[in-house]
Amino acid sequence: MSFFDFATMRVIWWLLLGVLLIGFAVMDGFDLGVGMLLPFVGRTDGERRLAINSVGPVWEGNQVWLVLGAGAIFAAWPVIYAVAFSGFYLAMFVVLSSLIVRPVGFKYRSKVEAAAWRSFWDWMLFIAGFVPSLIFGVAVGNALLGAPFSFAPSMRMTYHGTFFGLLTPFALLCGLTSVAMLAMQGGNYLVMKTTGMVAERARKFSMTASVALIVLFAIGGLWVSHLQGYQITGTMPHDAPSDPLMKTVARVAGGWLANYHAMPWTMIAPALGFAGAALSLLFAWRGFEKLAFVCGSGGVFGVVSTAGISMFPFILPSSFDPKSSLTVWDASSSYSTLVLMLIMALIFVPIICAYTAFIYYVLRGKLTERQIESDRHSY
Repeated sequence: MSFFDFATMRVIWWLLLGVLLIGFAVMDGFDLGVGMLLPFVGRTDGERRLAINSVGPVWEGNQVWLVLGAGAIFAAWPVIYAVAFSGFYLAMFVVLSSLIVRPVGFKYRSKVEAAAWRSFWDWMLFIAGFVPSLIFGVAVGNALLGAPFSFAPSMRMTYHGTFFGLLTPFALLCGLTSVAMLAMQGGNYLVMKTTGMVAERARKFSMTASVALIVLFAIGGLWVSHLQGYQITGTMPHDAPSDPLMKTVARVAGGWLANYHAMPWTMIAPALGFAGAALSLLFAWRGFEKLAFVCGSGGVFGVVSTAGISMFPFILPSSFDPKSSLTVWDASSSYSTLVLMLIMALIFVPIICAYTAFIYYVLRGKLTERQIESDRHSY
């Protein structure tokens, strides 16, 4: 098998999509986490401005990971993009509305000195952090459960669900896991970047979120072991043109554990999720700020990777018609599109990473309330 055959390109783009989603969870995740924690770590206007300005110069750049992830789904997995963005339209609208509120909150909060005005935008920033964190986790939960869609022989997709149908107990558990994970990220970042009572309160919230993540991740793992997972029955060509209806799929109790039985080394992913959160808790408690953030990021990597490995080769199963489920082997763009995109990714992703590293190097160090008050360009 050559490196650039169709099947290998599909796997490469599945891995690249995972990298982009993990990059979003790690980088934009702490922005969302800071927003969630804002009303609680800051008791005075100066403390809240300190928290806001810790992410003020970087939050827009961090959103590039979300844009890249959505772009990768659109170009590399167009069928998945069509199903997800059509079937989950209302959920996506809620997420986008929340994300639109965030820049408005950053820009407008300090335009008026009235306490009520600033308090209103502080809670808007909380909503802009909490709602996307929750819904992204709910989306992962629904992917594990399967989404209610089907394809006609003409490949016309029909979605059979509703917005409130997405809010099942298991999906909400995944949503709360996501909230705890990103709150841990945001807390660790605030401890690194701020001083005084903001940093001290953020440390406590980070430690609490780490414990919550460990508990919720463990409950989710036990729940998944009893869920009906999806498995392809029979043989399926890995280099055939994309057509979801060419396969047969069965729902099997505990089916999402099959990859871990077949490839025991994949247990590294959930182990990293637990170890990262536990070490983040330990280092935050002992005052090792940077190590806490690094380990927390490792925990995020492990949690997101666990979901991807559990579902492989499925990307979006169908609970309504399992045969319509979308997998790595039947939902991708053409071979030439994947190759062209890979070349572009190999050129531009390293540039983005290098630029991001440079920005964080320039902005290294802690912020203080005095610095914020003396800078007329701060939020």
